[in-house]
Amino acid sequence: MELAKISDMTKLHQAVAAGDCNLVKKILKKGLCDPNYKDVDWNDRTPLHWAAIKGQMEVMHLLIEYGARPCLVTDVGWTPAHFAAESGHLSILKTLHALHAAIDAADFFGDTPKRIAQIYGQKACVAFLKKAEPECRDHRQKGLLLDERDPDWDFKKRELELSLPTPNQNTNKKSKRSRGPTRLSHSKAWRV
Repeated sequence: MELAKISDMTKLHQAVAAGDCNLVKKILKKGLCDPNYKDVDWNDRTPLHWAAIKGQMEVMHLLIEYGARPCLVTDVGWTPAHFAAESGHLSILKTLHALHAAIDAADFFGDTPKRIAQIYGQKACVAFLKKAEPECRDHRQKGLLLDERDPDWDFKKRELELSLPTPNQNTNKKSKRSRGPTRLSHSKAWRV
């Protein structure tokens, strides 16, 4: 990590990223930082995202105990489960599943944590997620509060969708505007 970027993070983000469980506990007990704060300099990652990236089970439990929400996503829709799958932290995925977090949620590009695990060759995570995804969907159908929404993400996703070219747009052609009668170009005037 670059030093300049670390200084922009909250104290809680820094403590989680460094794996300092005692400092995390101290910060949370004093209420110095919001465990759901999204660091815009780090793509809207919350402290829980950092715990999933680093595979810090004890820190993750502390964050959850103090109100961290596993449904919060980054600027491209990654949940803590996406990061755990990328890094191969099976115990984190199992804990998120036990908490009824949406471990089958797709990011902005349609990739689920299982797909991310496949891309990064995390075979144990892929095997677990193949079994866990249907269970996740079953919980949702039973009406459990499995898929809490992240209102910030809903808004950002809509902005991203609007910023992309539509399928009908051809970005390689410039639009021609007619300004009266068409004139022959110089090269065409010399042709007979």
